Amino acid sequence: MQKEAKFFLERAEADAALAASTSLDNVRTRALRSEKAWRAMADRAERTAIERKTREAEAEERRIAAA
Repeated sequence: MQKEAKFFLERAEADAALAASTSLDNVRTRALRSEKAWRAMADRAERTAIERKTREAEAEERRIAAA
């Protein structure tokens, strides 16, 4: 897994733990909202890494074919 996505998932897990352990509604709501945002950033980072690898592979194939 990409280092950036791993960081985002670690933050999401920390916020999920905070939400599970708190008795305050406003803190729970904030932590759950934050967890959702971190998970979305992790998903986006993973998609971006996959798309980048695909583009690089296609470019390399074109370079080989042109040679």
